[in-house]
Amino acid sequence: MSAFRHRNFRLFLVGQGTSVIGTWLTKFATSWMAYRLTGSAFVLGVVAFCNNAPTPLLAPIAGVLVDRWDRRKVVLATQIAALVQSAALAVFALTGTMTIVHLAVLGLVQAAINAFDMPARQSFLRQMIDDPADLPNAIALNSSMVNLGRLIGPVVAAVLVAAVGEGWCFAIDSASYLAVIASLMMMRIPHAIPKRLAGRARDQLRDGLAYVRSVPMIRAALALLAATSALGGAYQAMLPVVATENLGGGPHTLGILMGAAGVGALGAAVFLTVTARHDYAALIVRAVFGLGAALVGLELATSTWIAVPFLVVAGGCLMLQMAATNTIVQTTVDPARLGRVMSLYAVAFFGGMPIGAFLEGALASRIGAIHTMMIAGILCLGCATWFWRAIASYGTARVPAASVNSADVARGASAG
Repeated sequence: MSAFRHRNFRLFLVGQGTSVIGTWLTKFATSWMAYRLTGSAFVLGVVAFCNNAPTPLLAPIAGVLVDRWDRRKVVLATQIAALVQSAALAVFALTGTMTIVHLAVLGLVQAAINAFDMPARQSFLRQMIDDPADLPNAIALNSSMVNLGRLIGPVVAAVLVAAVGEGWCFAIDSASYLAVIASLMMMRIPHAIPKRLAGRARDQLRDGLAYVRSVPMIRAALALLAATSALGGAYQAMLPVVATENLGGGPHTLGILMGAAGVGALGAAVFLTVTARHDYAALIVRAVFGLGAALVGLELATSTWIAVPFLVVAGGCLMLQMAATNTIVQTTVDPARLGRVMSLYAVAFFGGMPIGAFLEGALASRIGAIHTMMIAGILCLGCATWFWRAIASYGTARVPAASVNSADVARGASAG
């Protein structure tokens, strides 16, 4: 728990932890409402696509701007914008005027906000930690907090949706952003001044891309994250279909399924928090193999309680891959390029999910959600095999936490 020594990080964890629960209320309510209004797996995939699609398009230029701007001010601006977006969802839902068009358009707005928020928030994390040795612990604790919200949020949302409707989920989410805004304003960041980068934004973007290409471990890890986000990350968009058509349930069943994935993700985050060091590349391989196997295993789910263990594994493995990739990037990348590289991390994760959700929604409307998830799982197993062989060719797969310096980067680049 070494990262708790840092006041700014403690403030961030409290504020962000409150908001994350609200975010999952909105995710649950959006998915359930989209399926309730149409009963279509394809429309569900389209809404999930809209909730993520603009992020990979805007994230690269956002990463360049984040490296130029004060990161705390960027995060503050994105949280205010997200508050307004959630409030708009609440107004439409509570007044009974919500349509699929509203869900899709406001999803596009949130995705555009995420394009700036994600690289700014992840790179700002380093500014909150005075001692770089505590950074991996901060990343693990942050992941634990996010996944605790992922566990609590759907359970609360299921009760709220069944009792009073989706509108109150959106309203509570909007109010929860006030906690993040307050925590950001209370922080003391004495050196939070942006570095003035010379040259045009386009040249800086090219520099960030060239940097990633020169470090084979980062290049391969981001490529794998993009693939598994499209194949495995999009499974959450299909859960309303599984809950109703395959398991014969309603919002409570969906809450159990989403909560199961949250339990797995939280367990994985706690594992990273309480253990000291990892071979992060090997951890990624095992995580993606586990994700693929869990999605294939869902084919056997004839009841909610058979599906739950598989979703626990899927949620945990996806979280392990994301956190391990994040740690490799945070502890390896030159701080001057961190915003740009984290924007490429956002492209990999958020770029894969909308494509996967759209394609899996279309396929699920023809062959069923369970069969679609099995196919995605088989492809995840193939991706894990590719990454395993790729890192073996680099000569070394280990990226020690909080001990990677510029010399390590140079050696990694020469290995590629």
